[in-house]
Amino acid sequence: MAKPKKDDTSEEAKKIVDDAKNFIEKAIGDIGKTSATKQLILGTASGWITGFITMKIGKLAAVGIGGGVILLHIASQKGYIDINWDKINKKVDKITDKIEKETTGKSPDWFDKVERFVDRKIDKAEGLLKKKEHKAKRWYNDFIGDDNYRATETHVFMASFVAGLAVGLICGK
Repeated sequence: MAKPKKDDTSEEAKKIVDDAKNFIEKAIGDIGKTSATKQLILGTASGWITGFITMKIGKLAAVGIGGGVILLHIASQKGYIDINWDKINKKVDKITDKIEKETTGKSPDWFDKVERFVDRKIDKAEGLLKKKEHKAKRWYNDFIGDDNYRATETHVFMASFVAGLAVGLICGK
């Protein structure tokens, strides 16, 4: 069997597109000639169908993107990939500042930038504390001289709360 030539394929595609345009123009012209009730019913039905399809596509896209982010995070946690979060956060900050400037007409003030910076550093320190909990416990035990002390999630939360409170007081918010 012979393969169709490129010219034949493109001509067929053009014919299909022209047929679709003619069908849509004819359908729109026919709808415009009908009564207002039919126009209302067709408009409502087509709007509902369009919304339904858009909702399904949106959910599919959200699941795909969210699943991809979750898989990347799991791969990062397991050590399969190494993500440079500092670089990503800097890019996100630049994009956020640009969007804020375009929407509000003014750039974020330096208090917001300092607060964001310190907040990220505190989160990073908290993550390091959680990762190196044993070393942190040993250091704290050596510091206070208590061998029976065991740090819990509450202690980590309180430390990050106090640090966040200090940042809030420093930034004046």
